Amino acid sequence: MARAAASRVGRQEQLAWSVLKEAPAVIASRKELLILIAGTAWLLVVAAGMTMLWGYSTAPGIPGAPPHEWPRESRIRPSPDLATLILMAHPRCPCTRASIGELDRLMARVEGRLAAYVLFVTPMDAPAGWERTDLWRSAAAIPGVVVVRDADGAEARRFNSPTSGQVIVYDAAGKLRFSGGITPARGHAGDNLGLSEIVALVEGESPTAIATPVFGCSLLESQGS
Repeated sequence: MARAAASRVGRQEQLAWSVLKEAPAVIASRKELLILIAGTAWLLVVAAGMTMLWGYSTAPGIPGAPPHEWPRESRIRPSPDLATLILMAHPRCPCTRASIGELDRLMARVEGRLAAYVLFVTPMDAPAGWERTDLWRSAAAIPGVVVVRDADGAEARRFNSPTSGQVIVYDAAGKLRFSGGITPARGHAGDNLGLSEIVALVEGESPTAIATPVFGCSLLESQGS
């Protein structure tokens, strides 16, 4: 009996020592599992965030529907000899910075063969100089571009343009030739169909598209921000 009891005690001690030896490995494996779970959760959160960001950057604003002929009531005078471009802009829309940059690139390519205006929509109750942001200064620095304050969005309404970054081009006869954006995505500069089509128009070629998506902030709803 005593010998059997001692044997059992011995086996129990061996089992206890075995468990103690394996404990660090078990704890380590649990830590690894927790790290793996946490890492996977982090990757899923990052992927979801990138998907949302990409969806936002590629979501166009409301397209404009400008009149087929230059509106007579507009205070902006089109060129009688050249095609005339208008870019509607919210002075505080970060997305429009890319549009201003693409306009700079466009004007360098057409070399004086296109008249251009940038209209900055400004609330009636805005303080003096509210619209004179870095976007205003960047647009004013582009050779051949005239910058205009559009009080209360009057011109934006005449040209039926609700989104910042909307570009409209009329030929010398006052006929609408292009309406859309000149960036590939929201806040992103780079090669895009809109800019290529305008260059083709200026060079007398037949465009393949007369409308492209516009990426920017709402002109008339967010102008007070």
